[in-house]
Amino acid sequence: MDIYEESVALHARVGGKFEIRPRVKLESQHDLSLAYTPGVAQVCREIAKDPTRASELTIKKNMVAIVTDGSAVLGLGNIGPHAALPVMEGKAILFKEYAGVDAFPICLETQDTEEIIRTVRYLTPGFAGINLEDISAPRCFEIEERLQNIGIPVFHDDQHGTAIVLLAALLNALKLAGKRLKDIRVAINGAGAAGTAIAHMLLGVGHDQASAEPVQDVLVCDRTGILSTERTDIANNPAKNKLAMISNLERRSGSLAEAVLDADVFIGVSAPNSLTPAMIQTMRPKPIIFALANPVPEIMPDEALAAGAFLVGTGRSDFPNQVNNVLAFPGIFRGAIDARASVISDRMKLAAAHALAATVSDPRPDYIIPSPLEKHVAHEVARAVKEAYLKIRKDI
Repeated sequence: MDIYEESVALHARVGGKFEIRPRVKLESQHDLSLAYTPGVAQVCREIAKDPTRASELTIKKNMVAIVTDGSAVLGLGNIGPHAALPVMEGKAILFKEYAGVDAFPICLETQDTEEIIRTVRYLTPGFAGINLEDISAPRCFEIEERLQNIGIPVFHDDQHGTAIVLLAALLNALKLAGKRLKDIRVAINGAGAAGTAIAHMLLGVGHDQASAEPVQDVLVCDRTGILSTERTDIANNPAKNKLAMISNLERRSGSLAEAVLDADVFIGVSAPNSLTPAMIQTMRPKPIIFALANPVPEIMPDEALAAGAFLVGTGRSDFPNQVNNVLAFPGIFRGAIDARASVISDRMKLAAAHALAATVSDPRPDYIIPSPLEKHVAHEVARAVKEAYLKIRKDI
């Protein structure tokens, strides 16, 4: 039985990976009177007078909604909300196991942008935060952006979780290579949700420049080649147009091979086998390779190392340096909830990345980022996120 068959057997046996259990006893009439009627009526009155008290008197205190439309699930594509549910269940138990955050999957039977936005707005009374998950680009950008004013944090993990963990890994990789963020050239293959967020984070878009050291030279490629303001085929794609405007300042053109030429870092959030050993050999000394396509990366680690890569990270658990979002999202929501934050700002994301990098005190080429099993990492990330938000509030 392989891992896929074993997983199906597990799911069939348990019929769902988590359940809801009461936190209060229901063993007497008094218990019932406290938890339900008549006692609960006073709790309702307290919240009616001050709606913010829902965050201390109800599950809203610690509950996150994991919202998906099933349009971009793992590497499986648009498989729909029913098929997405096992992934959302898995995410819910990761929230609980790593950061003590309660989470519940909300799988929507619509892929209409306006309906998703409207539905999430209607959900806010019962949740402390919204984790958008597995929603395809470019709709995911608009959905997240337009939900930033609903009074609770809204965070698209496929974008920002990946970018945060990638930046943490890159910081430690550069420390080993003796290079600095501001001096490197980065080629990103993939202009979807993750590639866009990574480019924005590396370029310092939205960050407090006094606390960030942005990369100056970033090229982003899609299937056609390097994004540029001179490309007419992206005229009707606002997300790619914005990327083209903030990256590729020298207005270069060409394929991925041209983008990788003389680069220090390759970041792949794209397709299997899209990076060749010959491309790595055209990069600067000590090239750093992040081949994050799953399950088959842009280049296999042994091939990359044989071609001269200084170190390699992937999205897979069976290779060193796994860039895994579980290192970010539980701690980010834990910190945001504890701070009673209304948003997860760019400065909070940056703080999370630096805190995550700092958990590896002695990086090595095969250990630049913690293992997903190092659960203490979530608490370090949470502390940094909370402190960043409280500092923002103090500075206002």
